Amino acid sequence: MFQIGPYRIDSQVVLAPMAGVTDQPFRKLCRKLGAGLVVSEMVTSDTRLWNSRKSQYRLNHAGEEEPRSIQIAGGDPQMIAEAARMNVERGAQIIDINMGCPAKKVCNKAAGSALLQDEPLVLEILKAAVAAVDVPVTLKIRTGWSPENRNAETIARMAEDVGIQALAIHGRTRACGYRGDAEYDTIARVRNSIEIPLFANGDITSARKAKEVLDCTGADAVMIGRAAQGNPWIFKEINHFLQHGTELPKPTSEVVKTTLLNHLAALHEFYGEYMGVRIARKHVGWYLHHQPNGVSFRARFNKLESAVEQVAAIEHYFSAAHSSSTAA
Repeated sequence: MFQIGPYRIDSQVVLAPMAGVTDQPFRKLCRKLGAGLVVSEMVTSDTRLWNSRKSQYRLNHAGEEEPRSIQIAGGDPQMIAEAARMNVERGAQIIDINMGCPAKKVCNKAAGSALLQDEPLVLEILKAAVAAVDVPVTLKIRTGWSPENRNAETIARMAEDVGIQALAIHGRTRACGYRGDAEYDTIARVRNSIEIPLFANGDITSARKAKEVLDCTGADAVMIGRAAQGNPWIFKEINHFLQHGTELPKPTSEVVKTTLLNHLAALHEFYGEYMGVRIARKHVGWYLHHQPNGVSFRARFNKLESAVEQVAAIEHYFSAAHSSSTAA
């Protein structure tokens, strides 16, 4: 479908990096369900902070399929370069630079999408990252700093010129955050400005919408973020629709239960019981948000303190749901 350095990606659906979401268990699940490329949660470029427990989990890519893409956030070219080198030493095969995150705690440190208002610094960072490693470097941006200052085309051409090998664009500006609707016109203009692979991101919530966005932008792939939370089947659904033009049926209750239980087991194993139980709560909330009685179940589920209790609660929830549907 498209190439990033030596890596051929055979699917037009990419998992977006999301802090607190795209950890190793979730990345593995999304790959299994059809994501052609998955990108890690962002890690800080300040390697002095890598000894924290959170960073150690984020830097763990053991047993993952190739290519392993790791996202770095920061605003200092030399720190970005050093973090890129150290990630490659730890097994990273693609380095992704974050200039797309709108979060205040990231932007207040002159990183993420805040960088888009300083084009000379963007150029320095990208040059430093590309020069530091012998693996492909990719970039994620927004359409600009504000609706009055959409400079994605300028940044995209600059990125291609210095050797960035793929570009993802979220269809909102930094100032927009996640408000309003994503716009794809800017992404389409960028497509006409560069040759490297381009990923369109923002508000892609269904297979049909993915096809519309690909047709509208000319992008090589769509990048799925929030729509994958609690719905990892979206990758399979998009792949199927793009190949066959038909929509897959939604996963059965049994498939949801099995996937959720496997996801829980992976979280408990990866983080250990104490943290795994707590991290599982938000994922269960996402999975069951639109299921019958899902909201009330989540309130009870969030009080459980052990892995065994969580598994038993999920089993009971689906058993009760099946009984009520059979009775109806």
